[in-house]
Amino acid sequence: MENLLQLASHSFQLKRLPLRAGELLRAWDAADEYLLEYIDELKPASESRILIFNDSFGALALGLNHWQPCVVSDSYLSQASTRLNLKENNLPENSVTLLNSLQALSGTFDFVMIKAPKTLAYLEDFLIRLQPFITPNSQIIAAGMIKSLPASVWTLLERLIGNTTTSLAKKKARLIFATPNPERVISANPYPVCYRLENTQYQICNHANVFSRDSLDIGTRFLLAHLPQLPEAENIADLGCGNGVVGLMLAEKHPAATVHFVDESFMAVASAQQNFTHAFATQRQARFSVSDGLTEFANDSMDLIVCNPPFHQQQTVGDQIAMSMFKHAKRVLKKNGEFWVIGNRHLDYPQTLKKLFAKVTQVASNPKFVIIKATR
Repeated sequence: MENLLQLASHSFQLKRLPLRAGELLRAWDAADEYLLEYIDELKPASESRILIFNDSFGALALGLNHWQPCVVSDSYLSQASTRLNLKENNLPENSVTLLNSLQALSGTFDFVMIKAPKTLAYLEDFLIRLQPFITPNSQIIAAGMIKSLPASVWTLLERLIGNTTTSLAKKKARLIFATPNPERVISANPYPVCYRLENTQYQICNHANVFSRDSLDIGTRFLLAHLPQLPEAENIADLGCGNGVVGLMLAEKHPAATVHFVDESFMAVASAQQNFTHAFATQRQARFSVSDGLTEFANDSMDLIVCNPPFHQQQTVGDQIAMSMFKHAKRVLKKNGEFWVIGNRHLDYPQTLKKLFAKVTQVASNPKFVIIKATR
């Protein structure tokens, strides 16, 4: 796949993480190009302060590196890709300031560049957090592919920022310009959202970018009804933990084990940590990692790994994240350990896992989901 982003005044070699042989997907899309071309023509003053939200793999950060932008992301892989691409293009890492989605901003910004996220609540949370850091003269520009820009994005920008206008479509991408209204009234941030986990006394709180933040999703409900129980397990990983519900219930079933909560979303891991602490206070051991899967874990270190892998990366549907997780699990799982996976039936994870693991068996299924156990 082509990895050269060619702009009018400069070009960059860009890669996306996780790396995989014969990559078929680019590290940017037409919306990134459109926004960078617009800024290139606008030529902001060199002292302008620029904030980027939800950059995918660093295309916007590199394209605007001259202004030393501040980049806010909820994705570990996005941040790691940005660092990798800065290095690949011989740009200093400190030409970009990377902040996660829960870190505080400072100062005010002249330009705010938004790559429209998949989750509207995540955009809402960001726009509410943004309020103290923009002025009536700040320019807010959202970019996205037309198919990823529903009317609700316009509505949200008008409610939380001010009047919006749009560009013409270009390569199926569009820009939305929002002008801050000095008289806008901003309500309190509704996130995180909390609910009581059904059939338990546990309170579950979810930050804005966490999957199924308002209630228990049907896939997790099915998995909770068929959780493994290995009394001898000392180390258990909830891989792709989301809000940590699965790891929390595994901890309840395995009182002697240390549960490791792992996700590439900063908001997910923060939610998991809050939920675990609320459930067990200081009575239980747990570890929390924002990372690229199990990259940081030692070989043969986990007795049990449970995974509900995502089948999309940002706006792109695909198995690249799941495949990376499966390969990590094979390396990290102990010889007699167990790797449990739940997935939609149409994803055919059993065949994929049979290429990696010695034994793969189906634990349970229903018309929508299948639960698989794999051992080395």
